[in-house]
Amino acid sequence: MVTLRHPNQPTYLLLGIILVAATLRPTITSVGPLIPMIRSDLGLSNGLAGFLTTLPLLTFATFSLFSAAIGRRMGYARAILLGMIIIGVGILLRVTGGPVLLFLGTGLTGIGIVICNVLLIPLVKVRMPGKVGKITGIYATVMTLVAAIASAVSVPLAVDLGLGWRGSLVAWIMLLATAILVWLPQVKPQKAVTQSPQNSPIVNVWKSKLAWQVSLFMGVQSLLFFTLITWLPGLFIARGVSPVNAGLILSLMQLVALIGTFLAPIIAVRFRAQSRMILVLGGCYLVGFGLLFSTSIAWNIGGLCLSGLCMGASLSMAYTLITLRTANDRTTAALSGMAQSTGYYLAALGPVLFGVAMDQWQDWDHLIYLVLITSLFFAGFGYFAGKNKKV
Repeated sequence: MVTLRHPNQPTYLLLGIILVAATLRPTITSVGPLIPMIRSDLGLSNGLAGFLTTLPLLTFATFSLFSAAIGRRMGYARAILLGMIIIGVGILLRVTGGPVLLFLGTGLTGIGIVICNVLLIPLVKVRMPGKVGKITGIYATVMTLVAAIASAVSVPLAVDLGLGWRGSLVAWIMLLATAILVWLPQVKPQKAVTQSPQNSPIVNVWKSKLAWQVSLFMGVQSLLFFTLITWLPGLFIARGVSPVNAGLILSLMQLVALIGTFLAPIIAVRFRAQSRMILVLGGCYLVGFGLLFSTSIAWNIGGLCLSGLCMGASLSMAYTLITLRTANDRTTAALSGMAQSTGYYLAALGPVLFGVAMDQWQDWDHLIYLVLITSLFFAGFGYFAGKNKKV
């Protein structure tokens, strides 16, 4: 084994991880509410405006494949710093010109985000090996919470504070700059920690059955989330709920998800295998989504709260499985890249699948059928991914 050096300050490292996690979603979730302003200002078509939210998912899926190699070459802490710098360049670039710079900057933010997202998992495995469950729960919760906050404040920043859509989007550079300053000491070699040597063998995760099971588990939980985020308000509006209240229902689901996001990995690491826990989540999904067939909006909301709790647990469980199913940090980084690439490609596919189904049958019940079927795949892949094995 070889040794690397880093500041021997777990609290400061945790603060850095929290701030990095806080920067990984607001540049995406702040865009949606501002799309009408962006369309009007830049003269974008509906198709191009919609592509603003699809582009980051495609960028994540593609560049997840390269993030592990960047981490091996630079070291995880330096690569994460590079990722944040790329996010910053993207934030500034997309508000300085017309449509070309808008899309180019959005693509760059996606590249920076996915580098950080993929490499935070193996970094935690190396730097805080005894606290994987707790730290995973913390940074996944922070990521989800700040994402929700960004969606809520983007229009007030643009309208109430008079910043316009450009000022609203660029305002997040302050949080990013803070994260970079706090993270800088982590790239300075000081005190030794153990990491896999550069010449240690790396498992070819693409040839591993278990790696595919973990990756598909990540994929189906991502598909569930992004499909519901895209189409759930439409289902409630079709049932007579006002657009404002439909948005509030969606927000409630995401807020409840925070509980599951935090608690799931803390519970999961207490067991050698997580298969039974995942089957319980899958069963709760079936009950929660099944309640959407009810004509009672109250029962629908209750079902979504149960499903939202599972959805938050599923995200942090997927991150945790990447760590638990690998023997060393280099394999963890490789599996993290594979799983997140698979996940985001499937996530991009889900909303399109239902859109095609809706065009064909004009029946919102098909959304419920889709998430119920996906829940069965979630339980199936999760059962095998949760077994006590290593890639």
